[in-house]
Amino acid sequence: MRTSTSPSLLLVAAVAAGLAVNVLLQAAYGALPPLPLLAGLTPLVLGIAELVLAVVLRARIRRRPGARPVDALATARAVALAKASSLAGSLVGGAWLGVLAYVLPLQDSVDAAGADTASAVVGVVGSAVLVGAGLWLEYSLRTPDDPRDDDPRDSARGRS
Repeated sequence: MRTSTSPSLLLVAAVAAGLAVNVLLQAAYGALPPLPLLAGLTPLVLGIAELVLAVVLRARIRRRPGARPVDALATARAVALAKASSLAGSLVGGAWLGVLAYVLPLQDSVDAAGADTASAVVGVVGSAVLVGAGLWLEYSLRTPDDPRDDDPRDSARGRS
């Protein structure tokens, strides 16, 4: 059973969100207020916090000297956070890419599009950090390989 987040799921979510936002902008861009420049910082801050959590939990799971063991329930919650963050980051990132695809060609002819382009770039970068942090946290929560499980017959039988 595959338990890691599928990159294809994240890509499909990003493309769907980007297309939906782009279509909405084509219909109503003139009626919208300007996008705040720092709107995309929220996923960036969440991503940085998640990276710190990943570093701390990775050391604890790998049983580095001086690190306390991790409670199983805390690990399960962190896995749920990691999966949710990567999916949310891809949805938000796709939405910002949809904004960017719409406003980038307009930035020379529409004044508001120039400022919205900068907002969209900040949003795309912040969302990319959140997706990366979610995937890194999920990877960091894997248990170290047990040396007793290195029997090559297990992988031939479909066990891992």
